[in-house]
Amino acid sequence: MEFYELITKLTQSVCQGNSRAVADCFCDDGIYDDVFYGEFKGRKNIEGLIDNYFYRDATDFRWDIHDPVSNGVTGYCRYIFSYKSKIKGYPETRTFFEGVAIVTLNKGLISVYREVANTLPALERLGFSETHLSKLAAKQGREIEMRSETKAHIS
Repeated sequence: MEFYELITKLTQSVCQGNSRAVADCFCDDGIYDDVFYGEFKGRKNIEGLIDNYFYRDATDFRWDIHDPVSNGVTGYCRYIFSYKSKIKGYPETRTFFEGVAIVTLNKGLISVYREVANTLPALERLGFSETHLSKLAAKQGREIEMRSETKAHIS
């Protein structure tokens, strides 16, 4: 399957709540590294991510893909993702963020899906406190700092 078709199948399956179809986009031992929930490995766990996390905390998903590119081994695309929050203690309102998906491919399936996303505006829109947002920003900074490709930038 071509990258655009594969990433479109993944995103639209999330929006439809079809966790099986999402998992079918991945290799048996594929990894979905979600910006909010972390890493889920294997099709069964990826199904659980959709059923037990995405749809627990939100509803009415929209996920639009822009500018997908791939060399057959790695694919990238920009996206706009929105949802209506169901998180207890926060308003049930639509919020959104933008990001970039970084996808490692293997024989037409996803072996690793990870993303870099600007999520803080979405959380601010939901009413997360400045303290909470500051903690999230610091956590994201630490994660970037720990990567090998960052070492030369901070030494």
